[in-house]
Amino acid sequence: MRRLSPCTWRDLALAALVLPVLGYEAAFRDLTWRPVAVAFGCGLALAVLVRRIHPLPAVVFAFGGFAVLDVATFAVGTEPVVLHSGWVVFVLAYSLSRWGAGRDVAVGTAVMAVAVAAIVSVDFPGFAETIAATGMLLFAAALGASVRYRAIAREQLIVQAKLQEREHLARELHDTVAHHVSAIAIQAQAGLFLARSSSLSGATEALEIIDREAAGTLAEMRTIVSALRDPRRHPPLVPPRRIADIQGLAEGLPVDVELHGDLTNLPPAVEGALYRVTQESITNAQRHAHQATRVRVELTAGATDVRLTISDDGTRTAAAGPPGFGLVGMTERITLLGGTLTAGPNPDRGWEVRAVLPRQGAAT
Repeated sequence: MRRLSPCTWRDLALAALVLPVLGYEAAFRDLTWRPVAVAFGCGLALAVLVRRIHPLPAVVFAFGGFAVLDVATFAVGTEPVVLHSGWVVFVLAYSLSRWGAGRDVAVGTAVMAVAVAAIVSVDFPGFAETIAATGMLLFAAALGASVRYRAIAREQLIVQAKLQEREHLARELHDTVAHHVSAIAIQAQAGLFLARSSSLSGATEALEIIDREAAGTLAEMRTIVSALRDPRRHPPLVPPRRIADIQGLAEGLPVDVELHGDLTNLPPAVEGALYRVTQESITNAQRHAHQATRVRVELTAGATDVRLTISDDGTRTAAAGPPGFGLVGMTERITLLGGTLTAGPNPDRGWEVRAVLPRQGAAT
């Protein structure tokens, strides 16, 4: 779970709404116990500011404060303290179920129930008003819980997308290294045969070590990758994708591919990552880029890094919601290899994805 900011611009805006209303009430309304009411109203504004990191204390202060004031005014026989700025209690009820821990939510709910019961018992506003206020409190709490569980579900999906991308990368690394190690084992076996035929004991011993180490490495890698994979899914091993395979990604939209620089001798993991980013970007363009006529892929190799740019000429603007899980997977793969990835709308038209990878890749 990501850490919460102590205060955001939304909290500042809510507090800014509370204080002017409180100032108006203090200046133009006949408030019961004016100094106490103003001090309590300022406390409500402070409670709004800390509602994310301290939702339970904020709820206890607001609901408990109103209950104590109403009981106290009832005991001395004066009019109750009525603050129009008290509408923030609905925001605090939302905050409790949105950010409060399980035990805090239970305690805060109990405090709200006791406070409402105390207020209604000493200053009964009528059945309609009581039912309406209670319903609004329940709605605010339910809305907070709904948003909370939706956020948790999304975070879990993001983690799952990252794990799947790690699994794909591990499988591709396994396929590539397994190919080379298998070749080493074959050559070692052939060398053993020739060396034994010529009675070259030293060469025989060296080739035996090569054979043994290559076989052990291959077995160990298979064990590691099997542990990384979901035991319920064992997809078949497939040849790793290369830069040359990018040309075959044109489905639906025409794809212009431009290659610059020396793109030879790149590690298979880097080539596979470039292919995956291009594949996901083209798929996103086909799904989301309205009125797009083509996609442009530019791959430039430098002395130390490789830069990939995929752009379309559609009318898509900045995404209104959170990024998709395909983008999460692409970012995870590029980050694992020591690179960076950015995505966003072009200044003029369409969408653009940029990836920068070290030539050798941090994980290779």
